[in-house]
Amino acid sequence: MDFSSFVTSLTTSLIIFIFLVFIFAWLSRKPSNEVIYYPNRILKGLEPVNGKRTRSPFSWIGEALKATEKDVITMAGVDTAVYFVFLSSALGILVLSGVMLLPLLLPVAGTSKNEASHTNDTGAFNNLNKLAMGNIPEKSLRLWAFLIATYWVSFVAYYILWKAYKHVSDMRAAALEAPGQKPEQFTILVRDIPPAPKGQTIKEQVDSYFKALHPETFYRSMVVTDHKEAYKIWEELEGYKKKLARAEAIYTKSKTVSKVEGTRPTNRTGFLGLVGKKVDTIDFCNEKIKELVPKLETEQNITIKEKQQPSALIFFNNKLAAASAAQTLHAQMIDTWTVMEAPEPCQLIWKNIPFKFYQRQLRQYTVYGIVFLTVVFYMIPITVISAFTTLNNLKKLLPFLKPVVNQPEIRTVLEAYLPQIALIVFLALLPTLLMFLSKAEGIPSESHAVRATSGKYFYFTVFNVFLGVTIGGTLISSLKTILDKPKTIVTMLGTSLPANATFFLTFVALKFFVGYGLELSRLIPLIIYHLKRKYLCKTEAEVKEAWAPGNLGFATRVPNDMLIITIVLCYSVIAPVIIPFGVVYFGLGWLVIRNQALNVYIPSYESNGRMWPHMHTRILAALILYQVTMFGYFGLKKFLYAPLVIPLIIMSFIFAYVCNKRFYLAFCFTPLEIIARQNNKEIPNMETIFEAYVPPCLNSDKFDDADQFEDARSQAASRTRSFA
Repeated sequence: MDFSSFVTSLTTSLIIFIFLVFIFAWLSRKPSNEVIYYPNRILKGLEPVNGKRTRSPFSWIGEALKATEKDVITMAGVDTAVYFVFLSSALGILVLSGVMLLPLLLPVAGTSKNEASHTNDTGAFNNLNKLAMGNIPEKSLRLWAFLIATYWVSFVAYYILWKAYKHVSDMRAAALEAPGQKPEQFTILVRDIPPAPKGQTIKEQVDSYFKALHPETFYRSMVVTDHKEAYKIWEELEGYKKKLARAEAIYTKSKTVSKVEGTRPTNRTGFLGLVGKKVDTIDFCNEKIKELVPKLETEQNITIKEKQQPSALIFFNNKLAAASAAQTLHAQMIDTWTVMEAPEPCQLIWKNIPFKFYQRQLRQYTVYGIVFLTVVFYMIPITVISAFTTLNNLKKLLPFLKPVVNQPEIRTVLEAYLPQIALIVFLALLPTLLMFLSKAEGIPSESHAVRATSGKYFYFTVFNVFLGVTIGGTLISSLKTILDKPKTIVTMLGTSLPANATFFLTFVALKFFVGYGLELSRLIPLIIYHLKRKYLCKTEAEVKEAWAPGNLGFATRVPNDMLIITIVLCYSVIAPVIIPFGVVYFGLGWLVIRNQALNVYIPSYESNGRMWPHMHTRILAALILYQVTMFGYFGLKKFLYAPLVIPLIIMSFIFAYVCNKRFYLAFCFTPLEIIARQNNKEIPNMETIFEAYVPPCLNSDKFDDADQFEDARSQAASRTRSFA
């Protein structure tokens, strides 16, 4: 990429961002758009806009900066606040690194004379090369400055990550100490229940087992059932209820002064309502509802009594007992009576809970194998895209495009955007597949599935984007060399990094200017909402569904940020000019996402910061990749003291080990001292806690006396006195 293409990319991205910011400032003032720009505030009963609508278009910046961590937790939850700790940590690492690296390394590289590095027949961005490590001659004493810089970046990362881990640990403890009765604090999940003795049901077996082990604190159990059929009927019933509400709204709207009786809506009973017998929609839906209600009740009864699975939710009458039980080994054999803290009711993936221990292990290893193969083979199209989207290769592969590509204006635009956009679009296809694979492991909760998906996506992007693009131009031609001598991949990585610096500079700029501009303006959700509202929505429920924003989407957002920190870290010493781009990315991201967290997104679950250890580990993985890269690049420069980087790599592993031993267990379990500090004298409503876990498709007043949902109401009054 030449200088004009680089400037074109950067300038146009900045212009697009400024345009999108003004679009946001204009559209967010309109009352009809409040549900798009302030849904979180609206659902919490707050005024959509703080202050007058004639306020400055940049007042949102001041509001985001003034918001405290407590405000974020109140509006968006602990998980979102932890995400901001991650953004702040990445920003802190880059700012403190840049404070030393930019004034130290740029003059060292810029004043060096290395004629070999300036020779380039492809019109590369030589101005950048003069300010990079590539401008330093082999064996030069100037390389000492870059070695010192490598140590500085590493120690800055250790310091900030340690402080961040401690801060998030304290934040999690404060959240767990907060007053209130959350159902998951009184519940554990038990899996791998052995076959019940003859003459006993699974429920009777579970009750007798836990009554014997926890006689004073066991409240009751809920055996997990295979309610797939009941859910299917319930979903169909809910669909007809929505259809009935829609038809009634259409019928009411059709009543006018000139036509008081109105027009009753009709539909066809065949495929998608396009074929089949034509019927009155209201009458048809009422008939279907009357038909499905008894069918659902029958299936509920069968499910509750005959479809019990070898898993259960166990309820205790106080938090301390539940937390202790979740951390206790209940059986001698590892594959029976395995227990864990119960997720929130909204997080449970019911179909995954009954999987037995060895099924889960087999599924996990199978999924890991599939992911590994996907990473390896996905690298082929990524590499092809990387090679194909360079103009020289484009002209070779598609000769008929030469007259068009050779036009200076078109060439500049294509060089500025084509490779980056192609890569971003290609990666957009991935998250759905990885979420499906994560859930296929048998993971029991949504937050765990999100963490697993995030991990897969991170390693996928590192191997296929960072490594794939970095060595993409030479990988195809050098594949035989790599297969014969795998160690040469480190050398190739070091050789290819400087050549791809401008690609990653424009990639990062495109991500923060255009990406965060679209995030802030919410143009796509706005257009979709207004189209749905005008042409599709007939009821208030449908309107609300049309503007519901969902959550922040940590499964893809965190790995994308991790990719940027990986890129910037790996180039921080080789090409220090990338550091300001990383600072702008994380600084702008912190600002924009803070606004979105306070006003827009609505958390779908709360794990009290369980994502942080995974964020921490992946930042360290990026740091280790950076150190390995620097070791390889110092070797290419034939620097005699290159082995001095090796102690850094060892220190990173030691640092990861120490952090894991010191902090990690408190994120896996609820420390008992936290519960003991609560001093909560509020008597919990155990029946409400129990009912929170009843699946909606089995929730019916008619089953209060069934075996599965029998309630010890005769004992409730006496037992509840001891719950505090």
